[in-house]
Amino acid sequence: MIRILGITAEHEIVENVPLEAVHSNQYSWCWVDFNQPTAKEDELLSSFFHFHPLAIEDCMHLLQRPKMDYYGDTQFLVLHTVKRDTLNAEEVDLFVNDRLLVSYHSQQQREVDNAWERVLSYRTTKRPVWMRGPIAAAYLIIDKIVDEYFPCVFDIEDELDTLEKLGPNEAVDELLNQVFALRSRLLKLRRTIIPMRDLMYRVINSQHIQQIDEHHSYFGDIYDHLLKLSDMIESDREMTSDLRDSYISLNSNRMNGIMKTLTVITTVFMPLTLIAGIYGMNFENMPELHWKYGYFAVLGLMVVLGAGMMLLFTKRGWFK
Repeated sequence: MIRILGITAEHEIVENVPLEAVHSNQYSWCWVDFNQPTAKEDELLSSFFHFHPLAIEDCMHLLQRPKMDYYGDTQFLVLHTVKRDTLNAEEVDLFVNDRLLVSYHSQQQREVDNAWERVLSYRTTKRPVWMRGPIAAAYLIIDKIVDEYFPCVFDIEDELDTLEKLGPNEAVDELLNQVFALRSRLLKLRRTIIPMRDLMYRVINSQHIQQIDEHHSYFGDIYDHLLKLSDMIESDREMTSDLRDSYISLNSNRMNGIMKTLTVITTVFMPLTLIAGIYGMNFENMPELHWKYGYFAVLGLMVVLGAGMMLLFTKRGWFK
């Protein structure tokens, strides 16, 4: 599906502009949105708009890394949106020049729809500052995309806070699985946000994008948001590392406690086992075998040895 907005020299916004009127002088600039286009509509990128073949190839082959390329007077931007439930990245491509903004996405993108509605709302708010060109609409799209990163990061931070509050009696294996799952999700976000941050740095320092100076502070604000997001991700990754190390140390401490208990029990029973083994041998000339009180004497010796060893271990602090 293709939808087109046209903005006249008087800053009037016209919906459902015919494709043939995009290159006419009737509009100062137009926004053409390729929303889940068909194969026939894909051909218009080359046959009607005459975009560079390499840029068109990047549109057709998903998923490209966020980037910006220059093709004559047209800038080609690859952006990534993130789905909040899965954190999977999806691609949005922008072609920007002085009279045209073409957005291309193979999936329905809420961020693009929100930017579209935002532009339409200017018909009633009368804010011509945003009608200065396609770069203004491109800013709206990028701003909406970056804004949707924050809930994804906040969700992870909430889960981290929950993990931090869990007591040491929780199952360590389950806690470690949750920590590794959070690290995996942070890695997904990092693969999107860091390249987007680098892309915005190129945009705000570019000398090729027309009218960028008029909107430099707005794009700088997006860059600041991406800096904040990248710092939050790095901080969360460090926190997950600390939690992982803490849980591993806790698990090792529990294992040491178990091994200490088993070692003490084994050590206490070693001399008792020795005594039982000696008197379990079937030799005839063993004086104690025919002694009236032999059985009780051996049991008493075992009790004394066991109690003495327990007292010795307690005195040395083995049970602390």
